[in-house]
Amino acid sequence: MSASQSLGGPSRCGRVLGPSLDKIIKNAAWRKHSHLVAACKSTLDKLESVSESESESESTTSGTNQSQSPLSGLPSTDAEHVLQPLILALDSAYPKVVDPALECTFKLFSLGLLHGEIDSSAASQSGVVFNIIDAICKSGGLGEEAIELGVLRVLLSAVRSPCTLIRADCLIQIVRTCYNVYLGGVNGTNQICAKSVLAQIMTIVFARVEEDCMDIPLKKVSVSDLLEFTDKNLNEGNSIQFCQNFITEVMEAGEGATLKPCSMPPPHESSKAADETGTNNSHIEAGPGESKIREDGFLLFKNLCKLSMKFSSQQHPDDRILLRGKILSLELLKVVMDNGSSMWRENERFLNAIKQYLCLSLLKNSALSAMAIFQLQCAIFMNLLSKFRSGLKKEIGMFFPMLILRVLENVLQPSFLQKMTVLNLLDKISQDPQIIIDIFVNYDCDVDASNIFERIVNGLLKTALGPPTGSTTALSPAQDITFRHESVKCLVSITKSMGAWMDQQTRIGDLYLPKISECNGTPEHHLPLNGEEGNASDHELHPDVNSEFSDAAALEQRRAYKIELQKGISLFNRKPSKGIEFLTSNKKIGRSPEEVAFFLKNTAGLDETKIGDYLGEREEFCLKVMHAYVDSFNFNGMDFGEAIRFFLRGFRLPGEAQKIDRIMEKFAERYCKCSPSSFSSADTAYVLAYSVIMLNTDAHNNMVKDKMTKADFIRNNRGIDDGKDLPEEYLGSLYEQIVKNEIKMNADSSAPQSKQANSFNRLLGLDGILNLVNWKQNEEKAVGANGLLIRHIQEQFKSNSGKSESAYHVVTDVAILRFMVEVCWGPMLAAFSVTLDQSDDKLATTQCLQGFRHAVHITAMMGMQTQRDAFVTSVAKFTYLHCAADMKQKNVDAVKAIISIAIEDGDYLHEAWEHILTCLSRVEHLQLLGEGAHSDATFFTSSNFETEEKTPKTLGFSSFKKGTLQNPAMVAVVRGSSYDSTSVGVSASALVTPEQIQNFISNLNLLDQIGNFELNHVFAHSQRLNGEAIVAFVKALCKVSLSELQSPTDPRVFGLTKIVEIAHYNMNRIRLVWSRIWNVLSDFFVSVGLSDNLSVAIFAMDSLRQLAMKFLEREELANYNFQNEFLRPFVIVMQKSNSAEIRELIVRCISQMVLSRVSNVKSGWKSVFMVFTAAAADEQKNIVLLAFETMEKIVREFFPYITETETTTFTDCVRCLLTFTNSRFNSDVSLNAIAFLRFCAVRLADGGLVCNKTGSVDGTVVVVANCVSDVQGLTDKDDHASFWNPLLSGLSKLTSDPRSAIRKSSLEVLFNILKDHGHLFSRTFWNSIFYCVIFPVYNSASGKRDVSLQESSCSDSSASIHPEGSTWDSETSSVAAECLIDLFVTFFDIVRSQLPGVVSVLTGFIRSPVQGPASTGVAGLMRLTSDLGSRFSEEEWKEIFLCLKDAAISAVPGFMKVLRTMDNIGVPNISRTYADMEWSSDHELTNDEFGDDNLQTATYVVSRMKNHIAMQLLILQVATDLYKMHHQSLSAASIEVLIALYSSVALHARQLNSESILLKKLQKACSILELSGPPMVHFENESFLNHLTFLQNVLVDDYFTHAEIDIETELVAVCENVLGIYLKCAESVTHPGTVPVPHRKLPLSSAKKEEIAARTSLVVSALQGLEGLKKDSFRRYIPRFFHLLVDLVRSEHSSGEVQFALSNIFRSSVGPFIME
Repeated sequence: MSASQSLGGPSRCGRVLGPSLDKIIKNAAWRKHSHLVAACKSTLDKLESVSESESESESTTSGTNQSQSPLSGLPSTDAEHVLQPLILALDSAYPKVVDPALECTFKLFSLGLLHGEIDSSAASQSGVVFNIIDAICKSGGLGEEAIELGVLRVLLSAVRSPCTLIRADCLIQIVRTCYNVYLGGVNGTNQICAKSVLAQIMTIVFARVEEDCMDIPLKKVSVSDLLEFTDKNLNEGNSIQFCQNFITEVMEAGEGATLKPCSMPPPHESSKAADETGTNNSHIEAGPGESKIREDGFLLFKNLCKLSMKFSSQQHPDDRILLRGKILSLELLKVVMDNGSSMWRENERFLNAIKQYLCLSLLKNSALSAMAIFQLQCAIFMNLLSKFRSGLKKEIGMFFPMLILRVLENVLQPSFLQKMTVLNLLDKISQDPQIIIDIFVNYDCDVDASNIFERIVNGLLKTALGPPTGSTTALSPAQDITFRHESVKCLVSITKSMGAWMDQQTRIGDLYLPKISECNGTPEHHLPLNGEEGNASDHELHPDVNSEFSDAAALEQRRAYKIELQKGISLFNRKPSKGIEFLTSNKKIGRSPEEVAFFLKNTAGLDETKIGDYLGEREEFCLKVMHAYVDSFNFNGMDFGEAIRFFLRGFRLPGEAQKIDRIMEKFAERYCKCSPSSFSSADTAYVLAYSVIMLNTDAHNNMVKDKMTKADFIRNNRGIDDGKDLPEEYLGSLYEQIVKNEIKMNADSSAPQSKQANSFNRLLGLDGILNLVNWKQNEEKAVGANGLLIRHIQEQFKSNSGKSESAYHVVTDVAILRFMVEVCWGPMLAAFSVTLDQSDDKLATTQCLQGFRHAVHITAMMGMQTQRDAFVTSVAKFTYLHCAADMKQKNVDAVKAIISIAIEDGDYLHEAWEHILTCLSRVEHLQLLGEGAHSDATFFTSSNFETEEKTPKTLGFSSFKKGTLQNPAMVAVVRGSSYDSTSVGVSASALVTPEQIQNFISNLNLLDQIGNFELNHVFAHSQRLNGEAIVAFVKALCKVSLSELQSPTDPRVFGLTKIVEIAHYNMNRIRLVWSRIWNVLSDFFVSVGLSDNLSVAIFAMDSLRQLAMKFLEREELANYNFQNEFLRPFVIVMQKSNSAEIRELIVRCISQMVLSRVSNVKSGWKSVFMVFTAAAADEQKNIVLLAFETMEKIVREFFPYITETETTTFTDCVRCLLTFTNSRFNSDVSLNAIAFLRFCAVRLADGGLVCNKTGSVDGTVVVVANCVSDVQGLTDKDDHASFWNPLLSGLSKLTSDPRSAIRKSSLEVLFNILKDHGHLFSRTFWNSIFYCVIFPVYNSASGKRDVSLQESSCSDSSASIHPEGSTWDSETSSVAAECLIDLFVTFFDIVRSQLPGVVSVLTGFIRSPVQGPASTGVAGLMRLTSDLGSRFSEEEWKEIFLCLKDAAISAVPGFMKVLRTMDNIGVPNISRTYADMEWSSDHELTNDEFGDDNLQTATYVVSRMKNHIAMQLLILQVATDLYKMHHQSLSAASIEVLIALYSSVALHARQLNSESILLKKLQKACSILELSGPPMVHFENESFLNHLTFLQNVLVDDYFTHAEIDIETELVAVCENVLGIYLKCAESVTHPGTVPVPHRKLPLSSAKKEEIAARTSLVVSALQGLEGLKKDSFRRYIPRFFHLLVDLVRSEHSSGEVQFALSNIFRSSVGPFIME
């Protein structure tokens, strides 16, 4: 060992070379290898001559030479000499010599002793190293196991060394050598090693390419991963471990040595001065400054792609070695893509290399059905999709249908391994949320792309559902089940990823506003290698990315446009004309023929046959479109056969000859226009086109047996060129073209494909490209038509490289999920539902339930109500809680899923809560049954059916075991029902079987997995729901509870008890939310409280009481209304319930709550009083008394609390007491209530209300007058007006109560309150009291409604609410009048403006037909004027007389209306019977002249007339008395009013007496009825007499000058009327047409005599009045009445009084006048 260590000298390279050269010398054959031995010895001598110090000095002094030397420590010339023996040894092909040479070389590379740029075309200084590598590569074919491993070791170490840059062909040669070892290695282990070395080389090279640096950390490949798809058969026991150790040894060999990669010029720097010729013959040239490292990487990548595209020759179609090489190259490409990073996206050259070479390789190899190739293609495609999709949008859009969707959508006859590969790939894709989103955004929302996401989802659905029923399939049942489960797994992953992306963007959105992203986001749980690390470089490379979108709204428009366009295309493919019309009307295409032609020519998805039919139509517009279509082609420079082939590739010629004729005619014209020199005329082209079409059909239609020959074709076309023949060579060439290559459309394929696939292929210009991947093609054949297609695609790749035709979009707006869900929710729902229904596999059902959970999460958060409810309903149905006997474990898992959904997504479930809570209700019900507990129905029905109390209503668990079921409700539970039934089960008539019972029992045991904690957790979690969600939750819970309680067979209280819990849990929520919650709960409690089931209603009210007590424990601030809100259900139920028990319960509940929590009640007082108000009007006496008992205690003991925070509750208290006053059960209650009202008034007057501001109740607004009151010192007397009004108005209405005691008490209390506290009221408020309180009292009593109220706010009080017949008796009237006058007199100074109203009240009494009230009115008026007469002003006196006048006049119209009924006696009316009065007549009358109805009418009229006359005379009497008593205080205006009063009454009396026909009717009626007639004459006499007397008195008193009032003229006029009336009565009756006999008069009738006697005193008074005129006045007026005096002389009189008075006037007045 010591000798060997000294070999080679002290230098580093010497210590490596010495032992190896010595070993070569020893192993070499001296004769055969003499040259080699000599070289080794010479080298050893050379090395020994170089000392370590010399090499050190050389390295410092000869830096330039050192840098050019390939061997460390030696100059360049010495290095070549030293390394030459190694080359000779490697070239010797002698294993014993080659082996130590390989070992030496390995050490040189590992220790970094060899360095420099190694290339065949490089400078001479590195040529020796290249020669070494070349020799190593050649020695790899010796067939020795050790040699092969040695070669692999050296080559890997050479590439591994950071000191050597292996360039171009040298690198390719290394790869090729390893490649050959893999293909022809002596054993499997060596082949695996070769494969591993190749993978490691790829990792090293492309890691350096990405970093553009030699010295970088390198990772080791995993050998086991390389055997994922192929070569597992090469494993010989521990081969994998051996190879892994082999790789590790080589990669770690030089780690201990000091490597100096920077001792040579860095490759990327030296490349700047290097020539750019190299060996790259690609059209993609390196840009300026492209490094050598990347040049070599690019070259290697291109060669790998080309290597993967090698196909077997036709002579050897089954070349297995070629196939293995192809697979290896694809595996290496996969390794490169697996480790690829952002450089491939940032560097345009490498990105284009992927497009031009790798994508073409995938395209060509897609024709092969070798499983390994397909798996590798899918793996590479996954890398492209996950890492480089932003730069490969078009390529991915092409390969997705070709590789993935083609296999996925094949349901009937798929390859099991292929489809499993696709499903596994889709599973990986679906786990990356950003990929899923990007696919949808860039393809499904792109008008020019296929709906890849939609097709993925639908394909997975078809796979999940399995082959259709009745179809034949090549799948075994196990394979089918595997497919189904895997597809469901993918769908679940897609749903999960969508939810994860939504959650991620939502979290980001909390920090930033939603916007279009500038980079692809990577989910947090993904490794960087599984997704794009960042896409910012893509946007720098392609600045137009995302420029078209600003948010999801733009995507929505594109998506909507695409859907509309596809709808139009679908319609076109059925009816072309309608399709075009639809598209033009919706503005998807223009209306011009050119635009329609462009659409037909360039739009994907159109049926080519329909295009041909449309172009051949004869309608004008279709012809224009056809012409535009043909004119869009440019046939310039094309051969005729090529032109017609080019023309017909876009549509199929129609079958009708006329259509073909029109199209070919236009084609010929266009071709001749583009190629004018081709034919002499268009007719030639037209005929030839027809011939070509016929030849194409003849040659390629299998139905034609006798094919057309070339001679036939030439003969058929003779003379078509204007009588000349076309050249035979031309026609022969055309014939050959057509026969060899059929004219067909781009989309023609040997296998039928879906419309969507055809659409997509045509879109990409790949019509027919799927011929390559059709499984009916030969595997290794890529020649002929397919070769042409591939070349066509290759040209497209090249033309597209270096540019981005369509922007790649990345969005962060979660609104995009809405469109995704619209696409996928239906398929997902179907897949999950069918799998869950049909499969009992634990994993499958768990996945489906996970899918449902994720789907609910997405749809709920996105607010998609229909989809969310569909998913939730499906899960709820799969719980099978509605038919528990059929439950399985998966159904219990569904219940758990429902609970999870409720906990996780409760904030967004809204209406879906109903399904979840229904499930929880049913779970609880079944659990109770399992425990043997009695059902709620037991307690509900026992109260209604007391006779059944002893019979158990439900059976415990032990009863199930006995198999005895008797309760119909229980039978219904066991039998089950539909999901939508209101209860768990509906009553069934048939008995259940023992098997059903047993299943039911075992399934109840299954439900033990769900404990009370899980159920209660949902409700306890409600306090974490947001404001909107808790309201929705409560709504749903109320709905579920209502359905439980209303169940006809099995009412339950689960929901009701949970409502109380929920309210307790959420009691601390803000008031705004609570108000919304309670609005829902309030309606619920009202609905249940009004339930027909008394027990249910009682339970609900008791639950409400519990809640209310809890709420009352919380203190409420002033001016809030929450207590009133939560007590409102009590009020509504109290008002509407028909059950006395419920009403009594409510009263007791309210009483208990108020009396126990009186200090906490604030706004709740309003509801409390409303409840008691309803109780006061109740029909049950005990309820009334119970309520009043509490009310009494509240008013007596707790009155200060009532108005503590809100003074308006005082009004509610007053209303409640007023309602008690109307109680018909107990007068004591009413009287006590009235007393409490007085107590309330005292408290109000004493300032017992603590108020901050004036309230307004019932819309009664009191306007405060700007007046100064002398009463007290109050600053604002109207502060409490709104509180006084209801109290006083209530008492006012109570005065018309039918009960005398109540009337008197209320009247007394009302006026006492006013009298005692009136000093607190302002003038304005007093006015309001008179109009709203006092006057309505008398209006109600008298039936008078004509008091004009000046205040609009009091108009509602003027109408009586009391029934008819509630008029006062005389005593009450007297008291009422006295009270009014006392009040008016007491506060006269404040209320004197109400004098007209007061007088009107008194005159109302006077107008009463009853004697008592009339007397009361007269006495009251007299007292009023007596007490206040001296204080009345002249104007006030006038007002009094005006009131009297109005009272008299206002009664006339109504009375006349009644009187007119005698004109139409047939009208019935109310009859009132009065005492008969004697009435004598000169004639006997019979009953026959009047019918019964007419007699009734006459009776009524007579009665009304008597009352009317009495009233009018009473008013005159009052006026006369007032004048006599107070004539000194009256003004001229008052006198005028009185004159008008007397005059109007007198004239009215005269008018009545002139109704002779009416009076005759009444006279006859009275004689029949034996009634006294109305005193018409007396009325007339008295009215004129009063008038006359008044005028005489005024004239005598002489207080007024005649200038103010002409009394004498009025007096004379009255006297004239009196005399005229008397003379008319005294005249003889003459009949018309008869001539009176002169000098003879008929005697007067007895009636006339009586009338004359009655009028005598009046006439005497009139004569005396005339006589009393002054002399001058008499002289002035005598011409007016002298003729009347003369007529009196000749008239007949009943007594001598008239003659006496007449003689006096002649004697005293007329005589002296004559004598003068």
